[in-house]
Amino acid sequence: MTAERVLAPPGAAYRWRWWALAALLLAEAMNLLDATIVQVAAPAVHADLGGPVSDVQWYTTAYTLPFAVLLITGGRLGDIAGRRRVFVLGVTGFLLASVACALAPGAGPLIAFRAVQGAAAALVIPQTIGLIKAMFAGAELARALGAIGPVMGLAAVCGPVLGGFLTHADLFGSSWRAAFLVNAPLSLLVLALAPKLVDHRAPRRPALDLTGTLLAMAGVGLVVHPLIGADLAALSGWNWASIGAGLLLMAVFVRHQRGAVAAGRSPLVEPSLFAHRGFPAALVASASFFAVTNGLMMVIVLQLQLGLYVTVLAAGLTLAPWSAGLAVASWVAGARLVPRFGHRTMPLGLAVLLAGALAAIAVYRTADPTAYPAPLLPALAVVGLGVGLFTPAFFTVALRPLRPQEIGSAAGLLNAVQQLGATLGVAVLGSVYLHAAGPGGAAASLHAVQLAFWAAVALTVVSLVAARMMTGGPEAGTVR
Repeated sequence: MTAERVLAPPGAAYRWRWWALAALLLAEAMNLLDATIVQVAAPAVHADLGGPVSDVQWYTTAYTLPFAVLLITGGRLGDIAGRRRVFVLGVTGFLLASVACALAPGAGPLIAFRAVQGAAAALVIPQTIGLIKAMFAGAELARALGAIGPVMGLAAVCGPVLGGFLTHADLFGSSWRAAFLVNAPLSLLVLALAPKLVDHRAPRRPALDLTGTLLAMAGVGLVVHPLIGADLAALSGWNWASIGAGLLLMAVFVRHQRGAVAAGRSPLVEPSLFAHRGFPAALVASASFFAVTNGLMMVIVLQLQLGLYVTVLAAGLTLAPWSAGLAVASWVAGARLVPRFGHRTMPLGLAVLLAGALAAIAVYRTADPTAYPAPLLPALAVVGLGVGLFTPAFFTVALRPLRPQEIGSAAGLLNAVQQLGATLGVAVLGSVYLHAAGPGGAAASLHAVQLAFWAAVALTVVSLVAARMMTGGPEAGTVR
């Protein structure tokens, strides 16, 4: 990894560093808010714009898919052109795309604008850590980095409730469009604070792997597209052909990455990461875990709004116990449990998540198909506790065995796989629910949500096995 320099006046401390940190944290929170707000508002969008019900899944996946595959490239662009410049460009693009989403006349344009939003977010998020490290040092650096967790926890708590409130309030007749317009004042505030950021770039410009980026985008897109809205038990020949072509392109991508290293070029993904026995397992654990969390949020909202016809505000409030449990457990795990118990916090979190998911299934099995399932709320709080316990331990364990020069590449890849997992979760669990529910009414919807939760249980078991593999090898022996 090359040394980096800060293009700012020298001094013991950068005077505007705390204002600059506020801009970075607000941009991070805005990204999480946008994902959760739109998930809650998606059924209302569908009711207004029409189209196939699978469009509800596209409103999320059209955002997370380009976000996932462009994250690493976004980080490289910051190294080349300067992190502040790329950050401002990304926030500006996010602002314009958000306004375009709010004004979208139909489902097709909205999905296209969501893709632009995701691409803009991929320019913003990779710059955050580098800019914080450029402006802070010593104990202040630890404080600045430590602020990310609580801010993201607060965003996780506020997102579903804010999404439900904004859509339900129907301010000036805006309905669901307010869920996108809320990004406008937030983005403008970030841009107003952005001049306080220092510029920060690598002294030697890394090369962009445009061929690798295109191969990854095409491969992942061909795999995800046929899974959305499909009957996963009876995929058509065209669906299988698309999935096969996507997997083939991913194999070509792997070969391209190896060839880039052999030729002395900069690959999109650093191959040396896979020499560590636990890192491939970490990628599997991340993809399956975030598929569960994002997929279940979507399914819960769909069942409430499409199956029970509850208001969008009630659907948002239903997710509040999950978000609150996540925020509390995340703080406790980061401050107390991970420093004391290390990697053992990961299976604890997944076990709590499993217990919450099984409790939710039990609630759904005994629920009145036409009544709001109030006992679901404590079950979702348990799910949130499990999510909050797992996440801080996971990223600590996944990155600890790596060499210093591999940390940046590994963090970028883990974040990209996290978004890819979210995309697959919405595609797979959403399709399980939508196909099983069909036009069958409240009873069919109740049965369908149970099937989706059972699929989530299976994916959680995959995460549990992968987490065990992360810590089972000799390298992991140094991880407490």
